Amino acid sequence: MTKQKLIILLVLYLVSTGLVYAFSSQMAKGKGVAQTQQATPTQTQQHLTADESDTGKKLLNISAQEPRNQQCPINGQLFTVTEKAAWEKRRPLAVMIENSPDARPQSGLTHADLVFEALAEGGVTRFMGIFYCDVQAEDTTLAPIRSARTYFVDWASGFNLPLYAHVGGANLPGPADALGQIGDYGWNGQNDMNEFSIGYPTFVRNDNRIPGKSVATEHTMETSTEKLWAIALKRNWTNLSPARTLGKKTTTGADWKDGYTPWSFQDDKAVSSPTASTISFQFWDGTTFSSYGVRWQYDSATNSYKRFLAGEPHIDQNNKKQIMAKNAVILFTDEKNAIDEKKHQLYRTTGTGDALVFQNGEVVKAKWFKKDREGQLTFKDLKGKDISFVRGLTWISTVANKTTITYQ
Repeated sequence: MTKQKLIILLVLYLVSTGLVYAFSSQMAKGKGVAQTQQATPTQTQQHLTADESDTGKKLLNISAQEPRNQQCPINGQLFTVTEKAAWEKRRPLAVMIENSPDARPQSGLTHADLVFEALAEGGVTRFMGIFYCDVQAEDTTLAPIRSARTYFVDWASGFNLPLYAHVGGANLPGPADALGQIGDYGWNGQNDMNEFSIGYPTFVRNDNRIPGKSVATEHTMETSTEKLWAIALKRNWTNLSPARTLGKKTTTGADWKDGYTPWSFQDDKAVSSPTASTISFQFWDGTTFSSYGVRWQYDSATNSYKRFLAGEPHIDQNNKKQIMAKNAVILFTDEKNAIDEKKHQLYRTTGTGDALVFQNGEVVKAKWFKKDREGQLTFKDLKGKDISFVRGLTWISTVANKTTITYQ
């Protein structure tokens, strides 16, 4: 074969490869695209070894004398002016993190400002962490990242287009079609951070994230807060609404916090004789699902609830610390099980329902409210007064109305 023919064949190969990539990328933006829930390793999903991780990289020079008097809009925790200056330029991250036994311990949950927890399917729960204020001082590894679900998208929508990070998602036609809904909402060009459209090195398969524990590839997807915000910056997804071109002029919208009303917050006030020291419940009844049973244990020294999962302390792989929440919230709502062949769940996310708010060693019986998909989730006590959350991590567990919650 002549040199000229070899060059022609090479050009044809490169052109055809580019066309295939462009076609598949365009298809991924449409509704109902046939994506699996988890990606398999490809050239855009390269694998990390443990020594390549940059977990804990310091980002800000914060003096020990700098006062912590700046309130986080998500959970009321107090930070420095230096940290606030960093988060003011960004949008919150809403990140899907899995909770199968092979995924444990997860990375990053102790530094979330807020966590939503609900069943994904088959009795297996999933988390969506909202990361914003408490991850400015250092880069925070987040893992394992998993797929989107429609009710998590609904809860995320209350934060005015947060950066939504996930690996694919439910996509069968019907009410659980999370990927189709993301397309319908216009998120693809504004705030959606699907691994399928970003790939390596923002998302990586870290086979050694838990040394000595061998798991299937689907439990290894990893990213970090700074990697996600770096992609957002390249796409001009800052604290301002995404840029729009009007004629010859490109404009940006309002700050994401415009129209967002923070919850009410209070300082710690631990009680000497707590009436709700231990909280326990199952998302589904039966011993088969005991791997997802939750217990919160009140710790008066820190005025926090320590989280136990399947009878063991729930640890963050990044820092080996047990997850501790200032507020442990149980949100009751209507649940539908196995609505399609993938056994996807559905939860009612709008309207109102009952809730229990555990804080300061006590329980507050409450109601939750969410006007519509983009409305904020709020909580009021039975007298109609806004719940005042203790400053710090708030963890919201969504369960079916019939679920038994034991506390004493």
